[in-house]
Amino acid sequence: MRKRSHRVRAVVALAAAAVLGLTGCDPSGDGGSRSTGARPSPRPAPVWNTSPRSIAAVGDSITRGFDACHVLSDCPEVSWATGSDTRVDSLAVRLLGAAGAGLHSWNYAVTGARVSDLAGQMAQAARQSPELVTVMIGANDACRSSASAMTSVAAFRARFQEAMDTLREARPRAQVYVSSVPNLKRLWSQGRTSPLGKEVWKLGVCPSMLGDADALDAAATKRRDKVQSRVKAYNRVLEEVCAKDRRCRFDGGAVFGFRFGTDQLSHWDWFHPSRNGQARLAEIAYRTVTAKDPVT
Repeated sequence: MRKRSHRVRAVVALAAAAVLGLTGCDPSGDGGSRSTGARPSPRPAPVWNTSPRSIAAVGDSITRGFDACHVLSDCPEVSWATGSDTRVDSLAVRLLGAAGAGLHSWNYAVTGARVSDLAGQMAQAARQSPELVTVMIGANDACRSSASAMTSVAAFRARFQEAMDTLREARPRAQVYVSSVPNLKRLWSQGRTSPLGKEVWKLGVCPSMLGDADALDAAATKRRDKVQSRVKAYNRVLEEVCAKDRRCRFDGGAVFGFRFGTDQLSHWDWFHPSRNGQARLAEIAYRTVTAKDPVT
């Protein structure tokens, strides 16, 4: 009887092995066949969020709405970045709605600010933990008492990088929209047709470009060309520094390339954007921020 039971158990074992071999099962429980049916890794979340829920603005007089409402005065309610004026439809209003913009947007830009002031503004903005920071800076670095007094390109790069580092140290995940510096020479060519504008320019509006507005001699042309060249260099710096940061988007030169006409310029100084001009800046920013891919 004992020998027979041994033979029965051997037959059962062989049959079980055959069944396991046919079905591809792994008796160890390691699932040897699982590798062929492995699930794909989940897609990583995109780095850039096209719907940020809070915005802080830094920069200069353009972001403060200077001369858009009253002569030689700030008018932040028409700011392209954070303003509440329905005729402008600012970036904050477009992204957050009117109520959301009132609660979750902040404007730390200062009229007359240069790039050397930007790190301090970034530090202020970072305290609000914004999901998006907008930057428009550089016009005042070119708009000095003379062309020789303009901020050097090397200094501009160092200060802008310092500002970005200041933000990153406090808010490493904040997104940054960087506007190009406007085409100052085009603003001169448009505004010089206004006698009132030229009188206001004499009060000290961008002397390096707007001084002696009617002069067309070789010296005046050379001066304006030097300012224009410096603005282009600043824009290259903004683009290059921004490109090194995966959560930064440059506008691709859209603001510099925008052809501001008399409707888009303040009728107080014929240099700063009017409400209409602020609205155009808001459009450019919104297009850049909400694009699926960065502008190239």
